[in-house]
Amino acid sequence: MKFLLGAATAAHQVEGNNIHSDYWIQEHLPHTMFAEPSLDACDHYNRYEEDIKLMKQAGLNAYRFSIEWARIEPEKGKYDEKEVAHYRQVIECCRNNNIEPIVTMHHFTSPKWLITEGGWEAESTVEYFAKYCSYVVEKLGDLLTYVCTINEANMGLQITAIMKRILTQMGINIQVGVNLPMPENQKKQMEESAAAFNLKPGETANTFVSQRTPAGDLMVMKAHEAARDAMKAIKPHLKVGVTLSLHDLQAADRSPETLKKVEEEWHEEFLHYLPFIKNDDFFGVQNYTREVMNADGVLKAPEGAEMTQMNYEYYPQALENVIRKVAEEFKGELMVTENGLATDDDSRREAFIETALSGVKRCIADGIPVTGYMYWSLLDNFEWQKGFSMKFGLIAVDRVTQKRIPKPSLSYLGEFQMN
Repeated sequence: MKFLLGAATAAHQVEGNNIHSDYWIQEHLPHTMFAEPSLDACDHYNRYEEDIKLMKQAGLNAYRFSIEWARIEPEKGKYDEKEVAHYRQVIECCRNNNIEPIVTMHHFTSPKWLITEGGWEAESTVEYFAKYCSYVVEKLGDLLTYVCTINEANMGLQITAIMKRILTQMGINIQVGVNLPMPENQKKQMEESAAAFNLKPGETANTFVSQRTPAGDLMVMKAHEAARDAMKAIKPHLKVGVTLSLHDLQAADRSPETLKKVEEEWHEEFLHYLPFIKNDDFFGVQNYTREVMNADGVLKAPEGAEMTQMNYEYYPQALENVIRKVAEEFKGELMVTENGLATDDDSRREAFIETALSGVKRCIADGIPVTGYMYWSLLDNFEWQKGFSMKFGLIAVDRVTQKRIPKPSLSYLGEFQMN
């Protein structure tokens, strides 16, 4: 099979006007934490054909994108046939341009109604998600081969860990679920969010990227399993998997305490998910950088290290290390579903791609079944709370005219020789 070389996007970040989603609600709160609203984003909803043709012209042969649940099921139990038809056109456009469509069923955003029903800490979400996935695959599965159920299923736990780390640095020792003093602006944001989602005062809007409890983490994986099994029952030919956000975890020293800390972190980030993915057809590796740790936890980037716009250490070697680590435990097909960086210097993007893909080639040469690489992202897009300031894209987008300006890195990626 030909190696799948492509790029990735997420519906909310590029399509625009995702008005029935939880993120749209949060972006428009008076005390929002978002730098700016997504609005029409990159207008990819209307310009997908142009964007797919740019990929083809550059030599790419795969496109990972998400289907937006909030468009398909804007009200609980009510499906929008026009939106299904739209995504069918997107998939057909991929096929007509010899681009393999790799579909993600959930990429961070959810319908507003789901959050009102308890969101990603409620057991009911397992059934809701499986029903949505079943409906989509019944309508579109004949045109698909690869389906990712959930993007970065471990993101809630990672956000919880980041918040705990920040509070620990402030001298506050906490556990998830403990009420903490918070800035007035954040208090108001939480109050407004509860009201917007028709929750009781004081109730938390459990979006997918909220801080996750262990029970919520388990529930997300149950949703993955239920959706996978439901989709394969309808279309047995589908290859179904999940993606996780993974760091290249490195020990700062060889002390037993440090090595134990690194081992615990890898268990939290990857190993404890193995029982839930053992029956998957493939696994989606998502990596952006490394984390160097000692016995006390994650260290700051080394003095003088190159940093990306996201304040990650520039470290494309991380991808090869993560693939090898994952392959020790997961023996099935691997696909790099996200890897990239935010920078205004496109030459550094090309260098990043060269180092990352050279590492992938070495993994393949050693017999690791890596079947694809999707750079993040195809377009300079809406980077969640940070707005449009982060430049991840292979293609620049004029914020006024929506004109596409391909960067040299687009053709560099398309011309990269994987053989």
